[in-house]
Amino acid sequence: MSKHSYILKLERNRKTENIFVRMVNTAMHEAKLMEECDELVEIIQQRKQMIAVKIKETKVMKLRKLAQQVANCRQCLERSTVLINQAEHILKENDQARFLQSAKNIAERVAMATASSQVLIPDINFNDAFENFALDFSREKKLLEGLDYLTAPNPPSIREELCTASHDTITVHWISDDEFSISSYELQYTIFTGQANFISKSWCSWGLYNSVDSWMIVPNIKQNHYTVHGLQSGTRYIFIVKAINQAGSRNSEPTRLKTNSQPFKLDPKMTHKKLKISNDGLQMEKEESSLKKSHTPERFSGTGCYGAAGNIFIDSGCHYWEVVMGSSTWYAVGIAYKSAPKNEWIGKNASSWVFSRCNSNFVVRHNNKEMLVDVPPQLKRLGVLLDYDNNMLSFYDPANSLHLHTFDVTFILPVCPTFTIWNKSLMILSGLPAPDFIDYPERQECNCRPQESPYVSGMKACH
Repeated sequence: MSKHSYILKLERNRKTENIFVRMVNTAMHEAKLMEECDELVEIIQQRKQMIAVKIKETKVMKLRKLAQQVANCRQCLERSTVLINQAEHILKENDQARFLQSAKNIAERVAMATASSQVLIPDINFNDAFENFALDFSREKKLLEGLDYLTAPNPPSIREELCTASHDTITVHWISDDEFSISSYELQYTIFTGQANFISKSWCSWGLYNSVDSWMIVPNIKQNHYTVHGLQSGTRYIFIVKAINQAGSRNSEPTRLKTNSQPFKLDPKMTHKKLKISNDGLQMEKEESSLKKSHTPERFSGTGCYGAAGNIFIDSGCHYWEVVMGSSTWYAVGIAYKSAPKNEWIGKNASSWVFSRCNSNFVVRHNNKEMLVDVPPQLKRLGVLLDYDNNMLSFYDPANSLHLHTFDVTFILPVCPTFTIWNKSLMILSGLPAPDFIDYPERQECNCRPQESPYVSGMKACH
């Protein structure tokens, strides 16, 4: 048999199998339809018998009351007949005394009969014998007329504009057109590692489960929102919401959401004696007076630079913060190991990496080697992205969505955000989400000098 014939035979077998499966499914649905209809008919028969019993019991009760009223009326008529006969007999009495006595007796009996005449008022409304019943099944008829087979719900839609995040949580909101037919939702999420695991709509029905081990699943959600805890800081995640009912389930489009960066403040214990830290711990300013601050080993102590560090050491995740330079023209911003020297500019040793401005020159510096970076002099805000897990430290101009430089670093220890100034002040903004333009490196513009000779010598270093 030729290869072509073999392929054709396999294709015919596959089509035959598909037809057989569809026939089996059709037979199963037909049997299920008969079963469901039989159950509905049985329920209607049961309800019919129950209502008929109620009507019969009410009928018996009313007939008993009617018979009692008839008996009471008969007694009253018999008493009235006796009184009439006595009255006729008294009218023939000639003796005045006996006449008056007999008339008094009759008057008393008439008064008693009048008092008991309430029993003759009927308590049964013969014009509406079943006033407490309403045999109206119009609503049920409409429900029966609307009977149809149940289908899997339409895919829900994640509302990105309603979703919120902190540095370790994301609250996901979604909507569904079939909210009343959905029994529950299921939330699935995983870390976004690139377009390879960003599943398209056509894959959502089955491609997800090819790598189910990497997905976290939250089942049996009854509301249209859920907060996921314990996430990594500054990390992008893919979320998918599955709507479920008895007929099946359908997934939403995958949506990327990200946690904010880990918030931090400036650590006063590490701050140079000639720096003033604001009450909120987010701003540092040069201050010549240092009488109230004592020297400690962890405090920055350089004579020509004034350093400070964040109160956090980072050993995982992706973190983004920004620095507002204001009018400062001499500063350095970056990261450092805890072991980095505290008596010199950061970046002048192998334990620190920085972006620095020295008057009109912008450079990146590590291990006392510097490289010029083309940056507009009016740069007032610097973005810093630390991707510890991928060994990268990047600097950005967030106002113009520009990538300035990236250090490739093989981190071996936790690092700390570090800041140095020679004049004016700096302010940090931490706990921020990374800007959207950073999510798409191919769209970024790099203002770095050519990499063939990245480090320049002979230029005036920052001291």
